Amino acid sequence: MHRGKGMKFVGDSRVLAPESRKTMLPKDYSEYPGKTEAFWPNFLLKEWMIGAVFLVGYLCLTVAHPAPLERIADPTDTGYIPLPDWYFLFLYQLLKYTFASGPYTVIGAMIIPGLAFGGLLLAPFLDRGPERRPMKRPLATGFMLLALASIVFLTWQSVATHDWAAAERQGKIVAKVDIDKTSDGYKIASDNTCITCHGENLQGGAGAPSLIGTGLSADEVAKIAKNGTTKMPAGIFKGDAEQLKKLSEFISGLGKK
Repeated sequence: MHRGKGMKFVGDSRVLAPESRKTMLPKDYSEYPGKTEAFWPNFLLKEWMIGAVFLVGYLCLTVAHPAPLERIADPTDTGYIPLPDWYFLFLYQLLKYTFASGPYTVIGAMIIPGLAFGGLLLAPFLDRGPERRPMKRPLATGFMLLALASIVFLTWQSVATHDWAAAERQGKIVAKVDIDKTSDGYKIASDNTCITCHGENLQGGAGAPSLIGTGLSADEVAKIAKNGTTKMPAGIFKGDAEQLKKLSEFISGLGKK
């Protein structure tokens, strides 16, 4: 008897044939020319190249325009007005309104932002439809436009209403100067309460500018001390002409090399 003669092969329907098993696997990306590509290395290499371009551009921007620095923080300066980075300006502006500041700070600082950002967690449950077009998803589109409009408006309000000139003055870096506190000029400044607003070292504070390196002449300092400015009332200086001369020469000489 020849080998295999009289033998029959019986197939089992519970075991899938190799041809049937292939139909359950996703098609290879090569069967969709122009529509997809291999993740490695084609797609990933493109991502890296684009990321490298943006990184180099960002580094060039930081070198050309370094981040502005302010003077060292002074905890005794109660007149300092802090300002957060641009991406938090809308929250900063929110705390200026009556319903979100003062006794209602908790509402502006925690409750309102908590509800807004907590709503992001509910977004997948509020609109579970298969549609992708914005007009077919009114809830998701409406909440997104409302959030975007609120952030843009509050950010714009914060920039438009902030006193940028005062912020520049209060954060200006001033070179350290060794002040002779035994000099007649300093004693006159102390007797006329100059250090009350301008600080013990005349570095500025309580909303008053620094008196170091003002660039003003002695005559200009004497005029301001006598007549005042928009933020400094006249009549604060109570000394005579000789004391005014010593004080103005002392202040005008601070910071000069």
